Parts: sequence; structure tokens; C-alpha cells
Amino acid sequence: MSDHPILEVRDVTRRYADRTAVEGASLQLEPGQVSCLLGPSGCGKSTLLRMIAGLESVDDGEIRCHDRIMSQPGRTVRPEDRGIGLVFQDNALFPHLDVKANIGFGLKGLPAEERRRRIAALLARFHIEHLADAWPHMLSGGEQQRVAIARALAREPALLLLDEPFSGLDGQLRETIRTSLLSDLRDLGTSVLIVTHDPEEAMMIADKLILMSGGRILQSGSPLSCYAQPASEIAARLLGNVIVLPALIADGVAQTPLGAVPLASAPDGPADILLRPEALTIGATGTKATVSAVRFVGNGYAVDLDTGSLDLTVRHQGEPPLSGNEVHVAINADMATNFLMKTN
Repeated sequence: MSDHPILEVRDVTRRYADRTAVEGASLQLEPGQVSCLLGPSGCGKSTLLRMIAGLESVDDGEIRCHDRIMSQPGRTVRPEDRGIGLVFQDNALFPHLDVKANIGFGLKGLPAEERRRRIAALLARFHIEHLADAWPHMLSGGEQQRVAIARALAREPALLLLDEPFSGLDGQLRETIRTSLLSDLRDLGTSVLIVTHDPEEAMMIADKLILMSGGRILQSGSPLSCYAQPASEIAARLLGNVIVLPALIADGVAQTPLGAVPLASAPDGPADILLRPEALTIGATGTKATVSAVRFVGNGYAVDLDTGSLDLTVRHQGEPPLSGNEVHVAINADMATNFLMKTN
């Protein structure tokens, strides 16, 4: 497998008459990886995906696939000539074609035998051989999704783009289909970029996360590095709850309302310390706080605390304290990698 990026997006901007949808966005995708583009609704994710696919032009910057220029101002390679597959959120199957005809739609230029072979291989790969003669309206949501992805892969694209592919599925079905499809795509060695607004899903499935907000790319990296070492408060909040503690740093130590935090390379002065709720512990020592609410959240409890100067939410394992009780809250030194310092 090549060490060169399969896709490079360099300082890309997309403007409309009344707004800028994407501004100065840059990202890089490696061959064979599953990458997730994560951000809130309306942040520009789908616009960026459409630019990569060739459905939208770029106003600034450029897009390269296998080091070939696909888009730059005044130049856009046609979607069908990019070697990039795209599956929309609604799957967009052709209602007048059966499953095998949908999958083979883009293969009309191939010899008949090669076309039949490729369709049969994709039917088998995505476990939908029994649906070959079915019509789209006869399929479940998960089955439609498999057909749409098989159709996108029929032309053997270098990159597959999936726009919110699991948002129309619920509960256990969503998890089962997601696991199965991603296993098939990894077995094929397909490079995949998935757009999602679900942080738990993104961290679960991605080899690489790309965080986006307000039309800008905020941070890229492994799920662990993005979660534990966010580039900004906005990036941190895309992946979960964040607690902001005011601090005063002197000689490599930040003094906070909940105790001291070692920050060896931090400059002296006032700062904010950002940390995840699991970096706080309720125990026998620490800052006194009153429990204002307790909620079961599946993998433990979310405990709301009032210290008098701060309102906090702590993740707690085991038997939770009762609402109204007085407890002690402290910073867990073992969670130090969750700290991000920014100078005020």
C-alpha cells in the first residue's frame, strides 16, 4: 500500500451569495483508512464532501486525489472521472431498477461478462445475493444502504464518501449494520471518508478524526489524541462534555479551585484548564461540594455538583451519592493527559 495520501484538500473555500460555507479547510486521507469528518449540523461537512466528489466547485484552494488536481478555482474534474464514490444520506437508489441493475448502473461500458462478474462479487461481499431481483421499495433501510454502497464501489473508486450513512437506522440495527459494513469495507481495503455529527460513533469507527465547526477544520488525528489533547475548547466540546477551570500558573503548576495541576511547559499567568468529567473524582478529600442531581447514564452516573463558586458534572462509577449530600471533589492525577491549557 502506498505511503502517499490518497486525498489532499488544501485551504479550500466555498462561498455563496449570503455566506461562506467552508473556509480555508485542509485535510489529508491515507490509503485504506476509515476517516470521520465530525461536526454539528450546518458546519459545512456535506458541502466539503460535495466538493471532494466534484458536485461543488471551489472558490479558493485545491483538491488532489492520488496527486492529481481534481478541483481548483475555474477547474473541476467531472464527478464520474474522479475515481471517487459517493453515497448520499437517503441512498438515492433508482426506483425503476432492481438491485443488480442499480449496482451495475455505472458499468455499462464494460463487457457483459465482466459486468456480471463484478455485480455478483459485490452482491456476495455485501450479503445481498438473495435480493438481486428485488426492487428498492421492497428493501429495508439497511438493505438499501448495502445496495447503495455496492453501487458506489462497482467502479472500484480510490475513495468512498459516505454522508451520514447510519443516521436513518435505529438502535441495535444501526450498530449491527455499521459493524458489518465497516468490516466489509476494511476487508476490501477501501479508503473511506464518513460524515457524521455523532461523536460516539465517530470515535468508535474512525482510524482518523477530522473535527469541523463553522466551516473550518479545527483538528485532525486519532480519536484518542483528539479526545485527550483537543486543539481548542470548541474542538474539545465536539467530542463530549468539558469542564473549564480558571487557574493561575506559576513555576509549572496551575492552581485551580479544585487543587493544583502540574503543567511543566506552561507559561506563568492566568489561564483556563479544560478537562473531561472523568478527570474529576468524588472521594474523602478535596474541595467540598453539594450534590445537586444524580443521573444514570448507562456506564455510570453523571453527578452534578455545586462548590459554591463552580457548577460541575462528574462521571462516577459505583454507588452514587444522594442528592443534597455534601461530598469532596478532586482532580485525578492519572487523567492528566486530558488537560488543555489556554492562556487568558
